[in-house]
Amino acid sequence: MDMGAASAYLSPSRWSLPLIPPPSPSPQESIPFSRVSCCSSRLSSSAVTSGSGSTKTATLSAIQSSGIIACLRSCSSEIAFEAASAALDGGISVLEITMSTPGVFQVLKRLVEAYPAAFLGVGTVLRAADAINAMNAGARFLMSPATVKDVMNVVQGTEVLYIPGVMTPTEILCAYNGGASIVKVYPVSALGGVQYIAALKKPFSHIPMVASQGITTDSLRDYITAGASAVVLSDAIFSKEAMLRRDFSKIHQLALHASSQGKEAVHG
Repeated sequence: MDMGAASAYLSPSRWSLPLIPPPSPSPQESIPFSRVSCCSSRLSSSAVTSGSGSTKTATLSAIQSSGIIACLRSCSSEIAFEAASAALDGGISVLEITMSTPGVFQVLKRLVEAYPAAFLGVGTVLRAADAINAMNAGARFLMSPATVKDVMNVVQGTEVLYIPGVMTPTEILCAYNGGASIVKVYPVSALGGVQYIAALKKPFSHIPMVASQGITTDSLRDYITAGASAVVLSDAIFSKEAMLRRDFSKIHQLALHASSQGKEAVHG
């Protein structure tokens, strides 16, 4: 896609859904949590599943079927859009954009319109207000590095899948009993990698797990074999060099390879 066209499309005049305006001084949080509990239950289904018509079950199934959640972080909304497009065109079906990406909600809206069949979400969600903004932008899933109860409360009763971050067996069980359909084991490489996932799956074989942090395409199959439902791939698809050079062709190639490896690991 032409860079100028992408930039033009991201202009405010093309956004179909207004964001909840952020107060000063925090640029990320849009509304105080004291207001979230009373308004979250009134989020319309169209806002929650804007442009998708998806359900939690469909999102969970897509994650387990692909074996990969591509994680994109960028210093530019324009680069983020182009990089995400390259990955999605390369076969990635589940993709998250981290909260640290400038204009994350606007980029998400554009991608939802351009790739209605993709399962798109927002990562590193730590506040209820950010969760609401992400849902209004069309996110099908939200991810956090920890279990954030405020976010879990916001998604309650909606069609958005929440994937909380966990580290210990106690955290896994608490998140699952608290309503999580799937959890993200993070930071998995620092905790023992493949062996840690294999150990966790022995007592928690009934709890779907996503392995996250430091995973390469080459180690993807080992994690799936050990019991992970999927892995989070970041640099393995959105390499730092390719992002810096705006080499979207390289990102497309990496996505093609990762997507193929993920499907083989899950179905082969």
